[in-house]
Amino acid sequence: MHTALQSLKARFAEIDDLRRAGSVLQWDMSTYMPQDGTASRGRMIATVEKAAHEKLIDPALAELLETASGLPEATLSTDDRAFLRLARRQFTRASKIPSAFKAEFLQHMAETYDVWIHARKANDFNAVAPFLEKTVRYSQAISDFFNSGETAWVHPMDPHIEDADPGMTTAGLTTLFADLRQDLVPLVRKLSSHTRPRTDFLSRVYPKPRQLEFLNWLAQSIGYNFNRGRQDLTHHPFMTKLGAGDVRITTRVDETNLCDGIFSTIHESGHAFYEVGISPSLDGTILGHGTSAGIHESQSRLWENLVGRSREFWAYFYPHLQAHFSDTLQDVSLEEFYHGINHVQPSLIRTDADEVTYNLHVMIRFDIESQLLDGSLKVRDLPGMWNDRYKSDLGIRPPSDAQGCLQDVHWYYGSIGGMFQGYTIGNLFSAQCYDAALKAHPEIPEAMMQGNFNVLHSWLKENIYQHGSSLFPQELIQRVTGRDLSSKPFLEYLKRKYL
Repeated sequence: MHTALQSLKARFAEIDDLRRAGSVLQWDMSTYMPQDGTASRGRMIATVEKAAHEKLIDPALAELLETASGLPEATLSTDDRAFLRLARRQFTRASKIPSAFKAEFLQHMAETYDVWIHARKANDFNAVAPFLEKTVRYSQAISDFFNSGETAWVHPMDPHIEDADPGMTTAGLTTLFADLRQDLVPLVRKLSSHTRPRTDFLSRVYPKPRQLEFLNWLAQSIGYNFNRGRQDLTHHPFMTKLGAGDVRITTRVDETNLCDGIFSTIHESGHAFYEVGISPSLDGTILGHGTSAGIHESQSRLWENLVGRSREFWAYFYPHLQAHFSDTLQDVSLEEFYHGINHVQPSLIRTDADEVTYNLHVMIRFDIESQLLDGSLKVRDLPGMWNDRYKSDLGIRPPSDAQGCLQDVHWYYGSIGGMFQGYTIGNLFSAQCYDAALKAHPEIPEAMMQGNFNVLHSWLKENIYQHGSSLFPQELIQRVTGRDLSSKPFLEYLKRKYL
């Protein structure tokens, strides 16, 4: 029976290798691939993913899983028990989706991504709308696959959410988000009425090559290891793990938007820290990845906002930034820079949003994709609905679809539903997590002022990173903070900082 467990691990290791090979193809498609390579690349990605999926639903794997699951728990290590739990979950979920359907959908995703890139540049929603309509149908079909048999989901978005953030539901998140919105909306209004700080210097001209030099140095200074990764340019920044010694980040540089590159780099570095910090014993197994979208996002948002937008952080880094762009920032003080990068103002672009208004952007998307999936909103009406929600929730109306419903890649390279909620889950847990770190090590802010992040890295690795996927999200949150996920610590953080 222990032989069955070892054989099962070997099979899942092969599946993991195939998925990582697919990630190499996807990384290249998003960074260096020639424009005309989309069709063949989409086919290649679909072939690799189909092979991984067929291995996962192989009856022989099911037999090994059943045999290994019969082992007495007392004879298994903690990691073995976690492995079997996750293996059963992955097998059960994968068994509901036909391999041919998955391959077909992946091919469609690659084609849609290419159309979206051009549609966003041209501000042409109509060009990508037929592809998005097809994505909605694919996403609804996935919901139907999971709504058969003994499982009956309350909302068609539930199985998508469960895939990204186990244990979460549409209803539960709707309640959590409503509580958050109740406090956020008046806070945004109050802060928006404050005197506007100086921000003119953020839109001066910062040449791309010099920005990239600084961004690479910045990533390395906060702990990113270029012997185990690299940073490249892309349309929509992301992190990808191609192996334990190859965790790559991407960024986006705008010569008249200094914050874009800086906070993209810090954000994606946070994702990379998580993956690099996973215990080496879990490498090559299904446990060797972050446990959920929301927990992963909590680590990137912790570094981007609670660390990267703090006064202590810039007390160390601003003199270096100022020296690197001495001709551009010589008339800007540290205090002016700090207030400028933390200015609260409703804006159109989610990835550019300040940390106070950011979650309103997420909740708009969460509500819209919920309506797309249940059929109450048609794709043709998406731009209008989007613009109306921005007007009612943030007080501004997008002047174009490029700044509206075309701005995010998610619906144009993925399914509808199940991803955006992770951003707000991440924001909430980042505050809970950082509170716990500060209680354990009150010296962390002082260390940051010296450019020292070792204590924070060590605490995060010990309490979060090393576990990989061996703990489910709620288990990890409870272990780290001693309480369930809550909006209270996040709101308290915002009020302490901004009021």
